[in-house]
Amino acid sequence: MTKRTLLFSLAGVAAVGGVVAGGLAASAASAAPEKPALENGSAHYAAPSASGAGSFTYTVDVSDNSGIKGLKVVAWPASSKLKPTEADLRFVESATCKRTSDDTSRCTYTFKVTKKEAAEAAKGTWYVSALATAKDGDTTFVSKAATFDIAG
Repeated sequence: MTKRTLLFSLAGVAAVGGVVAGGLAASAASAAPEKPALENGSAHYAAPSASGAGSFTYTVDVSDNSGIKGLKVVAWPASSKLKPTEADLRFVESATCKRTSDDTSRCTYTFKVTKKEAAEAAKGTWYVSALATAKDGDTTFVSKAATFDIAG
């Protein structure tokens, strides 16, 4: 089972697959965050059409004074009993992060959604959980970094 397939089967009976900003602000007491900070996050889900596959995309700016090592992302339906933890996110797919400054990277996680996957996905509100890892090993877990809807 691929990691993406695992993502779509996390809810057991439901599948996975965003738009609202989410994130953490850096501490006001210091100029640079001590742990990774997620800002300007957004999720977007586009349903498949007659002409092709749909897509899910989550984009966020991640910063840390040591630089960013990576970001793990999972989407899950609000109607499920799931509550992904930091430990759970260590085993999901990674976003692609591109450095935009010495301490900030723009990270994007995206995948195509087939008509079958879309048909099996739970309808309604979905959440995005994210785990950012800095080059110095610090981590920040955000259980509800963004939300999006899959129309019924």
